[in-house]
Amino acid sequence: MLEHLTKETFKDKVFNFEANKEWKYEGSTPCLIDFYANWCGPCKMVAPILEELQQEYGEKLKIYKVDTEKEQELSAMFGIQSIPSLLFVPLEGQPQMAKGALPKATFEQAIQDVLNVSKQ
Repeated sequence: MLEHLTKETFKDKVFNFEANKEWKYEGSTPCLIDFYANWCGPCKMVAPILEELQQEYGEKLKIYKVDTEKEQELSAMFGIQSIPSLLFVPLEGQPQMAKGALPKATFEQAIQDVLNVSKQ
């Protein structure tokens, strides 16, 4: 089961935007954040892929979900206008956003290229 973030848990685990003006990732494991809504068809297509990826990558990768309906402030902060929107957050450097229901192979490529995480 993927962890759902609220504004408060987001500040603890990803980025404390109230304390820092510059991006500073708070986590110790690269992460992927799925900005979604329950009514969104493409989001429902992506959900089982993300569950699979979390099992396959295990402790090397954290996958979080943010409900854009409940966490409107977080969604606005990242300029989320279409869902699903996926934020790839490496340990070092700036996060990168991808939009749309991506196929599993595209996720795997981005996890390797952006987050420097491989399954082995």
